[in-house]
Amino acid sequence: MASKEKNLNAEEQAMQAIDAVNMNQTPSVESPFDVEYKADKKKRDGSKTKGTALKKRDRMSGNEAVALAIKQVNPDVMPAFPITPSTELPQMVSTYISNGEIDTEFIPVESEHSSMSAAIGASAAGARALTATSSAGLAFMWEELYIAASDRLPLVLCLVNRTLTGPLNINCDHSDSMGARDSGWLQVYAETNEEAYDNFIMAYRVTEHPDVRLPMMVCYDGFITSHAVMNIETIDTASVREFVGEYEPDNFLLNKDMPMAVGPYANSPFYMETKYNQRNAMKNAKKVILDVCAEYEKVSGRKYSLFEEYRMEDAKYAIVIMGSAAGQTKDAVDKLREYGIHVGMIKVRVFRPFPGEELAQALKHCLSVAIMDRAESFSGMGGPLGSELKAAMFDAGLDIPVVNYFYGLGGRDYTVTEARDVFKDIREIVRRGAEPVQFKYIGLRDRNANKPEDIFEFKGPDQMDIRVSGDGVKISE
Repeated sequence: MASKEKNLNAEEQAMQAIDAVNMNQTPSVESPFDVEYKADKKKRDGSKTKGTALKKRDRMSGNEAVALAIKQVNPDVMPAFPITPSTELPQMVSTYISNGEIDTEFIPVESEHSSMSAAIGASAAGARALTATSSAGLAFMWEELYIAASDRLPLVLCLVNRTLTGPLNINCDHSDSMGARDSGWLQVYAETNEEAYDNFIMAYRVTEHPDVRLPMMVCYDGFITSHAVMNIETIDTASVREFVGEYEPDNFLLNKDMPMAVGPYANSPFYMETKYNQRNAMKNAKKVILDVCAEYEKVSGRKYSLFEEYRMEDAKYAIVIMGSAAGQTKDAVDKLREYGIHVGMIKVRVFRPFPGEELAQALKHCLSVAIMDRAESFSGMGGPLGSELKAAMFDAGLDIPVVNYFYGLGGRDYTVTEARDVFKDIREIVRRGAEPVQFKYIGLRDRNANKPEDIFEFKGPDQMDIRVSGDGVKISE
């Protein structure tokens, strides 16, 4: 046996080791559809624009990538107060400043409330401003978030998503940003480090547009994205600065030729008009975001939109999700497609403005849909994404079984296997004609969970076996 192993090359030895670890896993069988899809994908990838910018391959954490984007944009003012897991952003930017690499004015402050107050003041004075925070830091800014939006100030907040206390937790979920979803800020979410980098570069082009002029949160998942290192592709600084351009505000406090007030008292005859104008700006932002994405594709070669459709061309069953967990879901989609099961995924990139009509259109051919929330709203009627998308689908006249799931709260793992189990769950609803059970928690510890060796059998035209979530964890109803 020893002599036989010596004759194996490195690849064969690696495959033998993998087989030994995964001996109980269901074997992969590449379906004709999968072969066809890969050929089509190769053709589509070959037709992508390469972009005009010079590119560089690098390895960076999400925080490093966004800090680089900040350096390349070179904003005027950055007040900040450190809080995990966004602490590295002001640390890295202040290092760039100390080294003379950018001329951004860094303002150390005594709290997150003060950092947003200083950013508001800088933006009102005519500067291009930003700050960064997470979790309780965002909650401490609450009052100021509404002021920034109602004053129509085009500042940017890098929000590294972290769960809100309590109990005390420093890991990722979306409870911080979702708590601020109605504050009037634009919100964009990233799946990867590269996407977080791109989102920041595009942010000022959207916020400073005269039809928008609303602040934007550039959100990405704490630790999962902020601290994990990935291979990314950056673009050259000259191309970034040409794309973003110089900020030339029409009205600002330091303009001596046009005296003005920012944030004055607005009593009953005026307040509603302010909100109506904010609403129109939020509606306008959809088109502006799409236009900016199209321009950025010409520079970077990377295509973005309000959301990403992954293998949705003929999907019967779909998961709708946000943030880094889209990666595991894509892996689950690819695995199930190998068995000929027509599944797909939609990754919501822009949550504010909410693309309800567009999402409903993308889901209209599905037989059932799973909507995944990484934050509880405690309404008893679902999470933020679930309740808003269900309403949009109802308005579009879609009569499709939809289940709202909660996952990843407080940093709980969300695995490829669990994503496959969700697809199994929504598929069984259609096959059995059962009434869907709503608001399930994925990965919840349960003493009555099925044992890891239990296997669910898929019957019907597209057969497969699928293992329940490992370690005695199951979807809890």
